Amino acid sequence: MTTKKTHRITALAALLGLAMGTAHAQFKDAQLQALVDSGKTIELERVAQARLSAKADDAEAAAALGIIAMGSGEEKKIDAAASRLEHCTGKQSPTALCHYVLGSLSGMQAMNASVFRMPTLAGKSRDNLRRAVELDPQLYEARESLLQYYVMAPGIVGGGADKAQALIAESEKINAEHGKLLRAKMASAEKQWAVAERELAAVKPGENKELRATLRKSWSQLGASQMAAKQHDAAKGVFERVQRDFPEHAAGSYGLARVLTELNKPDEAVALLERARSLEGSAGYPIDYRLGLAWLAKGDKAQAKAALQRYVGDKGANLRNLEDARKRLAELG
Repeated sequence: MTTKKTHRITALAALLGLAMGTAHAQFKDAQLQALVDSGKTIELERVAQARLSAKADDAEAAAALGIIAMGSGEEKKIDAAASRLEHCTGKQSPTALCHYVLGSLSGMQAMNASVFRMPTLAGKSRDNLRRAVELDPQLYEARESLLQYYVMAPGIVGGGADKAQALIAESEKINAEHGKLLRAKMASAEKQWAVAERELAAVKPGENKELRATLRKSWSQLGASQMAAKQHDAAKGVFERVQRDFPEHAAGSYGLARVLTELNKPDEAVALLERARSLEGSAGYPIDYRLGLAWLAKGDKAQAKAALQRYVGDKGANLRNLEDARKRLAELG
């Protein structure tokens, strides 16, 4: 796959919040859910493959491999996972999870397709995400991805702000807190940062662990969007909040470290990344890759090289980051 294609696919994965560090799909199987939440890609793949070997139509195992494919950005893995999930969704009693993952994979395939195939794949993405929402109205991830589709896709393939607003209104009737999360997502897509922060601040997760995790992911996605827009001071405030409100999780420390690296504060970034390594969910983040960049910003080539070499040796490394890590290692000699 060309670098340009890889970047388009991984960029969409990030927009949809589907990388392993942020994925929070709802699995009935506690082991699969725990592995997804922790970001332990290699172990998740091993378990899912073993389950499929024992039972070829294991829907949750197929969905797990689909999530791994999304996070990897590898075209072959994405195509294989999508093909596997076609069987799952074609069953007499398909699951919302299968439709959700297939819809998201089809969206990634559309980003890499020719102008002739793109409309078909885009339609498949939309239809599967809609079906997931129909099968499980409480599956927030499917609603979030469908909203992202409506925001990103042109009207000719079923996108549009009117559809996005209608989905939000429908969601509010089912779950008011989910409605706030979607309004924040929409505002972020329109770069209305203050509105997005206000909506997220209004979410009341209570003792609902799933909603709390989704809220953490939404704050992190907002911070990432602000970083992409070069709004580093705003992103810094968001990740400081994530660190404060979710101190047990690596998301805040990791995100804040990224911002501080951009703000030329590599000493603080290195300390935060080392801290993030010991926190919940750390396996889902490319910590050694970011450490390499922070050490480079400090001017310590030896430490940078060691961190980047560790990342290159990680079997679960994201393809886009892996390409950059190898390039930087070659430059370091």
